[in-house]
Amino acid sequence: MTKFKAQSFRAKIENARHGINLALRAEKNLRVHTAIASIVILAGLILHVGTLKLAILLLTIGLVVIAEMLNSALEFAVDALYKNKYSRLVKFAKDISAGAVLFVSFIAASVGLLIFIPQILKAGF
Repeated sequence: MTKFKAQSFRAKIENARHGINLALRAEKNLRVHTAIASIVILAGLILHVGTLKLAILLLTIGLVVIAEMLNSALEFAVDALYKNKYSRLVKFAKDISAGAVLFVSFIAASVGLLIFIPQILKAGF
């Protein structure tokens, strides 16, 4: 068993919390996603979108945040492996990872529009 596998559950939770804080401090895009997510959740509550639609919004937000955090982790890992030297393959990996974040962000925006446009029209804004 490795040193990391032998950690207590509490230590693993602390490491995960540290990872979230590190990602929020290091990645501007994650802070932007978090700010937009807060606005979306608040709008969902104000417009009374309902429990199911709010759950869909939360899951969609979660996918964007997960994609952004995985993108950041990949970037840190390949930069460490290649000691920040340029490599065409590293660029491909980073571009593909960033593309995944962009793709899931477009999907999230589409889900948001599908949920909010009818609610906004119904509310008469």
